[in-house]
Amino acid sequence: MTGQAPFPEWKKLAEHEVKNSVETLTWRTSEGIAVKPLYTADDLEGIGHLDSLPGLKPFVRGPRATMYAGRPWTIRQYAGFSTAEESNAFYRKALAAGQQGVSVAFDLATHRGYDSDHPRVAGDVGKAGVAIDSVEDMKILFDGIPLRDISVSMTMNGAVIPILACFIVAGEEQGCSRAELSGTIQNDILKEFMVRNTYIYPPEPSMRIVGDIIEYTAKEMPKFNSISISGYHMQEAGATLVQELAFTLADGREYVRAALKKGLDVDDFAGRLSFFFAIGMNFFMEAAKLRAARLLWSRIMEEFQPKKTSSLMLRTHCQTSGVSLQEQDPYNNIVRTAYEALAAVLGGTQSLHTNSFDEAIALPTEFSARIARNTQLILQHETGVTKVIDPLAGSYYVESLTNELAQKAWALIEEIETMGGMTRAVVEGLPKRLIETAATRRQVAIDRGDDVIIGVNKYRLETEDRIEVLDIDNAAVRKAQIRRLDRIRRQREPKRVDAALAALGEAAAGGKGNILAAAVEAARARATVGEISDTLRRTFGDHAAVSEVISTVYGSAFQDEPEYQTLSTRIGELSVSLGRPPKLMIAKLGQDGHDRGAKVIASAFGDLGFDVVAGPLFQTPEEAADIAVASEVHVVGASSLAAGHKTLLPQLVESLKTKGAEEIIVVCGGVVPRQDYQFLMDRGVAAVFGPGTHVVDAARAVVDLLEGKRRNE
Repeated sequence: MTGQAPFPEWKKLAEHEVKNSVETLTWRTSEGIAVKPLYTADDLEGIGHLDSLPGLKPFVRGPRATMYAGRPWTIRQYAGFSTAEESNAFYRKALAAGQQGVSVAFDLATHRGYDSDHPRVAGDVGKAGVAIDSVEDMKILFDGIPLRDISVSMTMNGAVIPILACFIVAGEEQGCSRAELSGTIQNDILKEFMVRNTYIYPPEPSMRIVGDIIEYTAKEMPKFNSISISGYHMQEAGATLVQELAFTLADGREYVRAALKKGLDVDDFAGRLSFFFAIGMNFFMEAAKLRAARLLWSRIMEEFQPKKTSSLMLRTHCQTSGVSLQEQDPYNNIVRTAYEALAAVLGGTQSLHTNSFDEAIALPTEFSARIARNTQLILQHETGVTKVIDPLAGSYYVESLTNELAQKAWALIEEIETMGGMTRAVVEGLPKRLIETAATRRQVAIDRGDDVIIGVNKYRLETEDRIEVLDIDNAAVRKAQIRRLDRIRRQREPKRVDAALAALGEAAAGGKGNILAAAVEAARARATVGEISDTLRRTFGDHAAVSEVISTVYGSAFQDEPEYQTLSTRIGELSVSLGRPPKLMIAKLGQDGHDRGAKVIASAFGDLGFDVVAGPLFQTPEEAADIAVASEVHVVGASSLAAGHKTLLPQLVESLKTKGAEEIIVVCGGVVPRQDYQFLMDRGVAAVFGPGTHVVDAARAVVDLLEGKRRNE
């Protein structure tokens, strides 16, 4: 081209300019990766995967030779709410509108193995997913949806045995044999102990359950994926991408070992393992992460010497980030989700869920779910991304990122190996500590404005438009479920149920026989989800995590900030006035185990000078009130992410009053629609802090409440 300088001279000029500004132009990610402003061929020197091809080991460029040019990714929207009838109607509409598979979200009562009539789940039934108590609910859930033709993904871990058993029986009674059922059960219990916390049993017996499911499906369900090894919830809990990669793949290695202990040949089940990753807003790094995951998984699987090349292949589902969604200016979330979806596709995902823009506020409406689904349809049909296989291959930047992510993740995987594997690392708490530290650092970066969130810490609207949200009548759903449970218990054969549950208990206690096989017979006899779970509880026991709070991460980052110093001084003066530091209890009510926000608040308030009590997970309002009174706290801060706030918060306030402790201030933080704020305040909640609230602002408001109360005494 005439008039342009030759490339070598341009490169010399550009590199000179970059070197002169390297400190201001180089960006360091939370993974510790220094991202340069310019990448060249020199950055690819020594990288071994550059000549690889799609469909061939090490699968960096994709697990299939033709990728989307042969067949686009599967559009699989995760949904479930209220009753089986409501969810069924939603699925049928979505399938008619272009969705290609069903992905089921269960309510928290179901996740934790409780029937809907259990007193511990009064605020959880039907709120954050669909309530399933028995085969009868499962049959209604898939009524008119041919399970022989439609694949079903089920996010279930704690109560994985009764739910999979009910699904198998529902399929058979629809006329679809278990061998014809296709789809995926998550069955990834190790990550529950790290982040999501919807576990039931301790780690060791939980791993036995995983192995039994892999064994049963390998023999009986050749079209069904026995496990979806999930990094998604790790990133949602605050993990860096290196941590998400390393812990997810280390989990996978542990599950392979569990299956081999069952006497299975690796090639009998490796092709039925799948993965599940989150896709956040670091666009190119997310695409590189999926490429690095395939590279590392093929390396891990080579250790087990499979005969089939396909056993080395990582196949993954992806979901756009939930934690990147914001309550403020929520239509921005449509844009965020579109970018994240594109990153997943450029990284080579096999299926994808796109989040609805209102999920930082409440459950998605039919309107918002349609936009989320159409985001994928537009990406498939209008952008041309399906025409070329792995278009990012050869990018200096992306290939360098792929290599560096792989190296850092592998170092962490090897560290876990030296501890004795992932189960041992989970028991010792290493992954949980690292993720919680990363989550707090992320919150620091947002609160300081180092990480810009449009509409939250930059370009914020003066007034927010009201968004219509889906509101589930929890009490009505629970009554309907209880009526169905009562009918099932009246109509079934008690002796048959008792015999089936006894056989299940013997399989669990004796270590012989397959637990899932026994549970299928119990489900067929119409034993409920709660009854099957309780049978296993009696043998395995319940797992109870010990809450720990990290310290100094938030305080060290803000200690020189004037606002932080002023607030810390006020807390010191308040401590003198009270005769002790102000005491805050962080409460997680109901069966919601998502505790990222609660842990960050506990850490930050502790650094500011509060005496913080981290309450245990899965409290009833009455139990939380008991702990608050016994601990002599000044404030209870309830963290809510699962839509149970309208039931559980008023119960907490009333419980405190009943115990003569109405002087304890109750505040709430988390995913609470703005239209519910006044409802809660009318029932005694002193303040509500929605998503995106600056931690220092929340602490200042709590101090204002304490000082005001002190003045009025």
